[in-house]
Amino acid sequence: MQIIRQLFKPAQTAFEKQITNVLGLRPGNLTLYTTALSHRSVKDTPNENNERLEYLGDAVLSAIVADYLFKRYPYKGEGFLTEMRSKMVNRQQLNDIALKMGLKKITLYNKFDNSLKGSQIFGNTLEAIVGAVYLDKGYAKTQRWVLKQIVIPHMFVDDLEQIDINLKNKLIGWASRNGKVLIFELAEEKLEGNRRVFTIHAVLDGEVIALGKGYNKKDASQVAAQQAVEKLQL
Repeated sequence: MQIIRQLFKPAQTAFEKQITNVLGLRPGNLTLYTTALSHRSVKDTPNENNERLEYLGDAVLSAIVADYLFKRYPYKGEGFLTEMRSKMVNRQQLNDIALKMGLKKITLYNKFDNSLKGSQIFGNTLEAIVGAVYLDKGYAKTQRWVLKQIVIPHMFVDDLEQIDINLKNKLIGWASRNGKVLIFELAEEKLEGNRRVFTIHAVLDGEVIALGKGYNKKDASQVAAQQAVEKLQL
């Protein structure tokens, strides 16, 4: 029966093949993936762009990562697990992973909009894809896919564990010891779809040296601190 089903399976379109190659799975409901890959710069309405699926995927991804960490670290406390999850699914991390996976070449967005060039829409698209996979395949298959395609190859947990739990405090301590003035200031707060996004600047002696974005000020500050630590080679 399996052989017969394979023989009569319809041929994939070029777009389906692209999705299959990038995601490592064959779409069932192609409409879900088309929506997940459609940024609001090309699709205005909520039922056509990926913002609703991004909201769903964010929750599903967070649950899968939380379950993964809970089982990986049976003796660690809530604070450690929360910080690890934040390091694994923050906006910058997800955007970097999305680019490595090749999502940029199949995401539908306005390529002439200069404001999108330095944005993190591909990380948002990755969350939307997780939402699409969840609706298309169910939770168990989504969990296996997330672990195989996102967590294991891209989220180097051992390395993330070694990163200082609170980079912001580390950076402030370094600045204090070296007689420098370091502040974290809110640069922007805006709505992206149905979620509020915060942009935090790390300002050293009056000069902006890094910025971070997040769905809360703490996550945005941590991203800014991580970029600053890397830039300063601390």
